[in-house]
Amino acid sequence: EEAGLRILGTPPRSIDQAEDRHKFSKLLDGLGIKQPAWKEVASAHEAVTFAEAVDYPVLIRPSYVLSGSTMGVASNEAELARFFERAVKVSSRYPIVITKFIEYAKELEFDAVACHGQVVLSAISEHVENAGVHSGDATLVFPPQRTYLETIRRIRKIGAAIAEALRIHGPFNIQFIAKDNEVQVIECNVRASRSFPFVSKVSTVNFIETATRVIMGEPVPPVNGAFADLEYVGVKAPQFSFTRLEGADPTLGVEMASTGEVGCLGDDFEEAFLKALLSVGYRWPVKTILLSTGPVKDKAAFLSSARMLEHLGVMLFATKGTAEFLSANGVTPTVLRWPLDGGSSNVIEYLSEGKIDLVINIPKNYQEQELSNDYLIRRKAVDLAIPLFTNIQLAQRFVEAIARKSLDDLVCKSWSAYRQGGEC
Repeated sequence: EEAGLRILGTPPRSIDQAEDRHKFSKLLDGLGIKQPAWKEVASAHEAVTFAEAVDYPVLIRPSYVLSGSTMGVASNEAELARFFERAVKVSSRYPIVITKFIEYAKELEFDAVACHGQVVLSAISEHVENAGVHSGDATLVFPPQRTYLETIRRIRKIGAAIAEALRIHGPFNIQFIAKDNEVQVIECNVRASRSFPFVSKVSTVNFIETATRVIMGEPVPPVNGAFADLEYVGVKAPQFSFTRLEGADPTLGVEMASTGEVGCLGDDFEEAFLKALLSVGYRWPVKTILLSTGPVKDKAAFLSSARMLEHLGVMLFATKGTAEFLSANGVTPTVLRWPLDGGSSNVIEYLSEGKIDLVINIPKNYQEQELSNDYLIRRKAVDLAIPLFTNIQLAQRFVEAIARKSLDDLVCKSWSAYRQGGEC
């Protein structure tokens, strides 16, 4: 634009206002739109002062980065100092913004097309995982299955206000978090998102074609409706390549790690979800599962799922802390020793001998040390191509799904058959 070139679509100044974390946060404040507490910081000392005021964890967010690069969730001062130094290196020209990280919140995507600031097409999808997993690594569900109608209404209203304020002309994506029906904005990307193809395929409305027509000046009538009346559900599952990344810790976080994705349709969530997991390499049926469910809150959250697995006849193995918690609550797993403890009945031994069909290993914090017992379990599972869950919500939904569906319930139907409501 500064060179005198004609830029199609959203004005570059608006793109800058969305991508510059400080400018965008100020815009939201000016519009009266809620967002996690934030502050622009110029030093590690300022960052620590803010983190202590709002309580850890906090999220370090540089401006102008792709795929969550150099973003990090800090649970203590040492982690915060490390992430701050890394963020300054990659984005020294632009401000570093630190925000309060909202735990145990639902994350939702608002994919839309606007014409001169007015939304003409939109879709809302929900993450299976709680907020904190990069959208490219998250398991996406469309239409939403576990989101309040009031939450959806508020997201649409806020999306329209942001589109108008930024004078968006073309595609955009806004990421939201919702907790106790309170909706807050994470960020706005003034471009097509990776979920555009997914919502287009599921809804049968081509979002990028609509955006292109808007940008080229063709008249585009608004598309009303939230696609909530679809008679099927779509689930997008991420595909990872950790087997090719020697030593990498296969956990989910705010930096993107997936290298692909698969979208599947089903008559309900469980069918679409299981199809998607099978498509990215998970195996089923499962006869033996290793449980290492992390902090106490996650142990408690998974208790009903463990009982369900036991009822299904799945043989449960567990590391010491998880086994003690389950035994105290009526579930009796076989205890396996930690990798670093050595000796017989060791987790690594059982994994190596093919005695475990699935590993559920939940990290105890956002940035675990590489040589921890949990890391060794996760890495061994990946190296041996044993299916692995490192997110508690994903593990819970998997157990619910296999309790309600059998392999015979997963019907192969073409995309056109779902569109037309046919059988095959």
